[in-house]
Amino acid sequence: MKMLSTLSLSSGAAVRLISRRACISRSFSTSPLRLLPIVSLVYDLHEPPTPTVPDNKTSPLIVMHGLFGSKKNNRSISKVLAKDLGRPVYAVDLRNHGESPHHDRHDYTAMAADVAEFIRHHGLKEPTLIGHSMGAKTAMTLALREPDLIASIVSVDNAPIDARLESDFARYIRGMKKIDEADVTRQAEADKILQPYEESLTIRHFLLGNLHRPSPESKTQKFRVPLPILAKALDNLGDFPFKNPDEVRFEKPALFVRGTRSKYVPDEVIPAIGQFFPRFELVDIDAGHWLISENPEAFRQAVVRFLEPKD
Repeated sequence: MKMLSTLSLSSGAAVRLISRRACISRSFSTSPLRLLPIVSLVYDLHEPPTPTVPDNKTSPLIVMHGLFGSKKNNRSISKVLAKDLGRPVYAVDLRNHGESPHHDRHDYTAMAADVAEFIRHHGLKEPTLIGHSMGAKTAMTLALREPDLIASIVSVDNAPIDARLESDFARYIRGMKKIDEADVTRQAEADKILQPYEESLTIRHFLLGNLHRPSPESKTQKFRVPLPILAKALDNLGDFPFKNPDEVRFEKPALFVRGTRSKYVPDEVIPAIGQFFPRFELVDIDAGHWLISENPEAFRQAVVRFLEPKD
């Protein structure tokens, strides 16, 4: 395990951004996940200023957010990684988040099926999956279900185990429901309602980033995420679909990045990581659970070192 030093993240990377919108697909995946209804994921494509690959379909990165997040939370790191690695970066909104469609089913098998269909639909070859928290378990699930579809994964502060989801998320949903019921017109109003449910201004702003006006004529702001669906899903989001590493393994490179001030990847789960992902590397970063935003430069260094061509 290695500790990376904290540096400041450079800004102003010249990376072109392409945004795409999508809707629920009426078709089904042709993969082993084919029985699941597929949600067509909305994404931003960050193109590198100096490509090291022939096109946007070759060796891309697919970046996936955590619970209550969206592709916009990964905009800065996506631009930087596209510039540093010379590879295209697709930042996606997972189902029931951001601009992607909603669906009653919200679990890792379903989210992995969405990402698998995204890869196939866009003709992506040998992508690397980078996922934080909920996105990390989505990446691990897809890697174990369809290892031939991807080249490598980066799991950010999560592990392939069943673990009880922190009670903070249920509390957040209660506060967010209060905001929806209040028909707020300004974010300051929403923040005041949310304060009893979360002390941290940073986390409150992260959650309130999900507010939007449902129509141009609307004065009230509502949450874009479907709170009832996510509330029902909370009990299962701590679980991991695979239980027995003797039955399935991902034999390709895997990087696990954890925050030293986070409880999500304790030392005792490292053997389980090694059983499911025998070619894994582990990097510790001085941060909490939200390590990409807390220590972006250390995270950037870890990913670039993992993905840059080896001699």
